[in-house]
Amino acid sequence: MDHAQSLPQGPRTLAVDIGGTGIKTIILDPEGKPLTQRARIPTPSRATPKKVISIIDELAKLQGDFDRVSVGFPGVVHEGKLLSAPNLGPGWEHFDLASELSHQLGRPVRVANDADVQGMGCVSGQGIELVITVGTGLGSALFVDGHRAHLELSRHPFRKNRTYEEELGHAALRRKGVEKWNRHLLQAVTLLQATFNSDRLYIGGGNNKFITVKLPPNVQAVSNLEGLLGGIKLWASPQP
Repeated sequence: MDHAQSLPQGPRTLAVDIGGTGIKTIILDPEGKPLTQRARIPTPSRATPKKVISIIDELAKLQGDFDRVSVGFPGVVHEGKLLSAPNLGPGWEHFDLASELSHQLGRPVRVANDADVQGMGCVSGQGIELVITVGTGLGSALFVDGHRAHLELSRHPFRKNRTYEEELGHAALRRKGVEKWNRHLLQAVTLLQATFNSDRLYIGGGNNKFITVKLPPNVQAVSNLEGLLGGIKLWASPQP
């Protein structure tokens, strides 16, 4: 494939979604539309920065030409720096992923929490919109008229002195079974809507495919692909 002839003019963004079970990539055009098929490699056990960067490098070579990189990361991210990654391996605390990945790929890199990036790909930009992701752990983000404010709900108490992540993460899904997990997910949705008075609530993440309950009218499950498509929004402003 001749990328120089087939791809549109303007910056091409390699969007990366780092998950607890899989690392995904896709290339987006300047408008945020996919130019390639999504590629995925399973996340290794004890996923250290070295292992993850190596996988992203491998996926990047499979995808073709790109000018910049956006990364959705499953942990607390502050001003592009990583503060925690409870569902990956050791070595992430205060790790400068943007700089290290930029050095590896030779392209500028921006990093944000994966739930934030998921929200960028699916919110309408009007009113109060809450995003949660259910996967290995639980991610969350709040958007007010399209402006994001990251939330760290995963460690917040939910029920019976257990946190949202302990009750809705992948380990809880396996322990409880699909039916009970769905009941607790619906309880969480009801509580979160009342807490944030949200106009819309979106549920992303790899385990949203297990949702079987009827969701309220202003709640919807969204494609996991949005966690990649939102990557273009990280480059919508001059500063990360």
